[in-house]
Amino acid sequence: MTDRPHVAGVDRIRSAFPALRRVHAGQPVAYFDGPGGTQVPASVVEAMTDYLYHHNANSHWAYPSSIETDAIVAAARRALADFLNAGPAEIAFGANMTTITFHLARALGRGWGPGDEVVVTDLDHHANVAPWQALAKERGVTVRRVPLAPTLDRLDWTALEAALSKRTRLLAIGAASNALGTVTDVAAAARLAHAVGALCFVDAVHYAPHTLVDVRTLDCDFLACSPYKFHGPHLGVLFGRERLLAALDVPKLDPAPNEPPERMETGTQNYEAIAGAAAAVEFLASLADGANRRESLAHAFAALRARGEALLERMWNGLGAIDGVRLYGLPPGSPRTPTVAFTVAGRGSEWVARGLAERGVFVSHGDFYASTVVERLGQGVEGLVRAGSACYTTEEEVDRLIAGVRALA
Repeated sequence: MTDRPHVAGVDRIRSAFPALRRVHAGQPVAYFDGPGGTQVPASVVEAMTDYLYHHNANSHWAYPSSIETDAIVAAARRALADFLNAGPAEIAFGANMTTITFHLARALGRGWGPGDEVVVTDLDHHANVAPWQALAKERGVTVRRVPLAPTLDRLDWTALEAALSKRTRLLAIGAASNALGTVTDVAAAARLAHAVGALCFVDAVHYAPHTLVDVRTLDCDFLACSPYKFHGPHLGVLFGRERLLAALDVPKLDPAPNEPPERMETGTQNYEAIAGAAAAVEFLASLADGANRRESLAHAFAALRARGEALLERMWNGLGAIDGVRLYGLPPGSPRTPTVAFTVAGRGSEWVARGLAERGVFVSHGDFYASTVVERLGQGVEGLVRAGSACYTTEEEVDRLIAGVRALA
């Protein structure tokens, strides 16, 4: 019988985050704003500082700090490749997910025109909608939208199937809704896209912090995520199948590298953030034992997912028991992340967020750039309150959130 892998407890995890020592309004801060950006462990900041202090240079030159920069970038590609189960040559970096998606859309769109179609969904963050809509204006491409199901908590799968045809060139779909937490079966969606000869692009920004991504299992052609959602710095990461990255008609400078993945990276990169992204992966891997980095990540994510599901149930049940609170999205036990969206009757989302902040509880409010789904829910003016748990969230913090909402309601 194999021994169960050792996984770090929440106290050890919390000790890695200096931000958790912050006090506001006389209370230690409880951060529920992770869906908009998680806190950062000291090891990530140290990796970025070490780069800037000791290795800061541009790339591909013959002096030591430039050679060290090349090595740090190569190591980061290997780390993110392990994180996504990809190859290092399939990992490109950019300013953020939105920017790198616009860049990819323009490259793909150069080969498309009238009669070609792209399918997007109403459940998605607009970073996975607007770049493809731009091709309608720039290239005459038709963009088809997949609506929400009548329950307004997931995609209408029948409509998704109907939207795909032999004219479809790409399906752009989110793995998890950053507003509702709903997880979509993107592997099944990719199969549908490939069946009609289309490519599949996955927005995994809200998915990657909660479920270990496996691009081989998802069988997607492209996937984007953001390290600042899983304890790293602000940066965008793009996975693309190597043969596709090599063939893209990507906007680039003629003297710039033309081999994948560097041909996707315009201009000088944010090398300190790249070093920090690698350190974020290392931090997550350090939370559990394993024969290699990927296995350690798998063990860590399995344990963190179980904790997140327990916290979600506690949050959902506690908030749902408060008069005037309305919860949105699928209930615990469904395919979803530990992110809860809610409203308080008679109270605007910003008012609720400010009231919770006065109690040392930090939550997000508004539409979170998932404005279509928020409008479909009838909350387009005030928006929603959003609370998400992260690896450092405790039961006591969840109870503080619930008590704060109860007092405000």
